[in-house]
Amino acid sequence: MPLTVNDFDYTLPAHLIAQAPLAERNTSRLLGVGRALADRHFADLPEFIRPGDLLVFNDTRVLHARLFGVKASGGAVEVLLERALGPHEALAQVRASRSPGTGAVLRLADAFDVTVQGRVGEFFHLRFPPDEDLADLLERHGKLPLPPYIQREANDADEGRYQTVYARAPGSVAAPTAGLHFDEKMLETLAGRGAKLAWLTLHVGAGTFQPVRVHDLAEHRMHRERYVIPPTTAEAIAATREKGGRVIAVGTTSLRALEAAASHGELVAGEGETELFILPGFRFRVADALITNFHLPRSTLLMLVSAFGGMETIRRAYAHAIERGYRFFSYGDAMFMTRDDGMLCDAV
Repeated sequence: MPLTVNDFDYTLPAHLIAQAPLAERNTSRLLGVGRALADRHFADLPEFIRPGDLLVFNDTRVLHARLFGVKASGGAVEVLLERALGPHEALAQVRASRSPGTGAVLRLADAFDVTVQGRVGEFFHLRFPPDEDLADLLERHGKLPLPPYIQREANDADEGRYQTVYARAPGSVAAPTAGLHFDEKMLETLAGRGAKLAWLTLHVGAGTFQPVRVHDLAEHRMHRERYVIPPTTAEAIAATREKGGRVIAVGTTSLRALEAAASHGELVAGEGETELFILPGFRFRVADALITNFHLPRSTLLMLVSAFGGMETIRRAYAHAIERGYRFFSYGDAMFMTRDDGMLCDAV
């Protein structure tokens, strides 16, 4: 039977959607998913990690990608970048009472004008002023975008907490949320236990929040996202494999970048764009374990983790998390899972 979007549905009580971060990053809960389910705290993560394991993190940084302004007619507009196309152009969602046409000029933040170049699917192709860098404009005039299921505006606390402590490369409109649980002390502890740390970049687009609009998943087409795999990371993965260690993807974004870079066999360092859609039955070539948050019903990210951990295992884990009151989505709790269905750590 073909997979449908209904195969990845579940009912989540609204009060379990985390609306704000906890006071400390590593005080969130951690559900270990293996032969048994283990209720732990994220501070216990080092117990799941073995000497010689390699954790791969996404070092993207969230842009101030939300802008407010007006059309030439005076009507209000809201712009949310999807992804940059260069230093002066971008694809974006544009909300307005009437969609602007090609050639329309939008005045944003009462500071600068952008021109609508046309449409690319559901997104608008916007040209920004040629005399200023796009990232600099956004930093000065934009607002931090929070996911649509967080029912409030971003505040000063979000400026720090909706970024990972290792965020370096500006380009995302959503955080790689599995990384939000890590603080500097945790990174030091993992290294002290003999684990290695490596980095890649995948810029998360607003398309990550777009609903799947088809019933038959064979008809779904993923949004594009740009990634960079440094040579040092590819070398670290090869060395880990040679020594029998595990490659642990920190977040679905890291996993997607790794598997996209290895889609033709061995992992290849470099830059690229991916539309990789991971469903149950996918052959994973790189990641042996995954750290991830809990994902929306009927979402491509839930499909990805179901491919990684097994559909029935993920259904069981999500039912358990709901019953035990775990916090869901970006500011919520985390899972640690492996593909070998083995014991996660000595204490499990």
